[in-house]
Amino acid sequence: MKIKISPIILLLCVVFLSLPTYAQNQDITYKTDYYWQQQANYTMEIDMDVNTYQYEGTQHIKYTNNSPDVLDKVFYHLFFNAFEPGSEMDARLQNVADPDRRMVTNLGTKEKPIYESRIAKLKTNEIGYIKVKSLKQNGRILDFSYAGTVLEVKLDTPIQPGATVDFDMEFDGQVPLQIRRSGRNNKEGVALSMAQWYPKLAEYDDEGWHANAYIAREFHGVWGNYDVKITIDKNYTIGGTGYLQNADDIGHGYTAESVNPKGSKLTWHFIAPNVHDFTWAADPEYIHDTFQVPDGPMLHFFYKNTMPQEKLENWKNLQPIAARLMTYYSENVGQYPYQQYSIIQGGDGGMEYGMCTLILGEGSFNGLVGVTAHEMAHSWFQFLLASNEFKHEWMDEGFTSYIEDKALHYLTRSTRVNPYSGAYLAYINLANSGNEQALTTHADRYKINRAYSRAAYSKGEVFLAQLGYIIGEEHLENTIKKYFNDFSFKHPKPMDVIRTAEKVSGLELDWYLMDFAQTTNTIDYSVKSLDGKMVTLERIGIMPMPIDLTVTYNDGSTEDFYIPLRQMRGEKSTSATLKDDWAWAYPTYTFGTSKTVKSVEIDPNGFMADIKRDNNVLFAGGGTN
Repeated sequence: MKIKISPIILLLCVVFLSLPTYAQNQDITYKTDYYWQQQANYTMEIDMDVNTYQYEGTQHIKYTNNSPDVLDKVFYHLFFNAFEPGSEMDARLQNVADPDRRMVTNLGTKEKPIYESRIAKLKTNEIGYIKVKSLKQNGRILDFSYAGTVLEVKLDTPIQPGATVDFDMEFDGQVPLQIRRSGRNNKEGVALSMAQWYPKLAEYDDEGWHANAYIAREFHGVWGNYDVKITIDKNYTIGGTGYLQNADDIGHGYTAESVNPKGSKLTWHFIAPNVHDFTWAADPEYIHDTFQVPDGPMLHFFYKNTMPQEKLENWKNLQPIAARLMTYYSENVGQYPYQQYSIIQGGDGGMEYGMCTLILGEGSFNGLVGVTAHEMAHSWFQFLLASNEFKHEWMDEGFTSYIEDKALHYLTRSTRVNPYSGAYLAYINLANSGNEQALTTHADRYKINRAYSRAAYSKGEVFLAQLGYIIGEEHLENTIKKYFNDFSFKHPKPMDVIRTAEKVSGLELDWYLMDFAQTTNTIDYSVKSLDGKMVTLERIGIMPMPIDLTVTYNDGSTEDFYIPLRQMRGEKSTSATLKDDWAWAYPTYTFGTSKTVKSVEIDPNGFMADIKRDNNVLFAGGGTN
């Protein structure tokens, strides 16, 4: 059929045909400027009453909108508001099957627990809160409303791309009796653990606002410079984020005995450049030690002088080990960029912050070293890379656990073949439990807390360790260093890790991210049969993997084989005998050997997260041992 085209239709066709070229040009420009970060510079002053645990504060934020978007609203986190009866944190404690034991009382038995939220029982003078008294944008009063732990603010004037505005706030706070990272009078007697203590601007990035409620865990913050003054009883010593500016003026010089000036209070002045949070702790019984890391930062240690002598010695003995850890992380991940790091007794376990950590200090020496190794490692995989912990908590906890185990393996001169075997075991137990949720799950959306812990910490650690199995250990080491170098201070996402690994290894790896992190697909390979010189393997699980295996021959000799995965479009460097690749769709794979086979074992070193390892070994005649 012959079609007659009108001049108008012809013109429209020309216009539409020109659009792809325009869109491609725009896309190229967008990719050039892909990474941008908002900037929030804080100037804060607070006056703390150590008797009532209440404080008054003023806050000035110079906020720069580096995004391409016009902002007509902002959000603040008011974390302390979680510690009030009826809060979302309280509700979660009352409705999750396995609540955080630090925050509940068991009214039942160990076998049949009946948990009661401690937050629900807090009295008026025991709750935590942050109350905003006034908020201004460039001098003009703003309207705001409370939504639990989030302050919703409608702006007087929208913030244009590239514009900088001033926010000025007056606020009051009360430190909660219930310790959850922050709080007062923890079980070891530390007076003030001041994490999440100030109104904190929510992050806005290419995915929009991240005004998440504080329900159980995890954070995400805006980079900025902090100038903080804390006025407190003169008998208290403070440790935390930032560089103390007036140590000698207040009688807390690092090389002199403390000689307090007259008056009942002192004002401590801290400066912290290019951080996304500010934390501090204070106690009248702190010992303050320092230890210089060779060619590295000064380490500061704050711990109570009332501990038993054995515990005090633990803190002394910790110091050179902490220095070795700092050196190891700087050499194997990337250079620590600040001039100091503080390890502070406080909180309710161990929690990482900018330039410091709060940890419990009265446990065993090995426990003290372990928690220090973990929290210090967070300086790289949480604080400097700073992935969104709400959405990608495994990139924080898992990667930290990986480098922690690797560091301790090195420093203790361990001879274990797989330093990450504990993480593999925990993940495999989770995968076989029926409780696993994908690593894409929001940190607060796990059905049970145990599933969160094993996913974020253990499966996240296995993600990196197993990536080394796939691309080779040397490529993994270079991937970690390049990833840190390219994405520090940029809030990277999961694909950034994989693309870095692809660039380093030359292999295609998007399948690995999808199967292992974005689904609950599992790995299960078996040795199906042996027949003289022929070996047949079977893929039982849905997730594909390249295969390392060892063949033992009847004469007692052994030979290692490597079977690449076709969709990797290449193979890792190995001394093993290379076989043809194995495409995922084929459930079985058969290959021949040069001699009669006695037994075959898949992945003898345990670096592949196979959820059923008892079928990984087969002896001629059908035995598995």
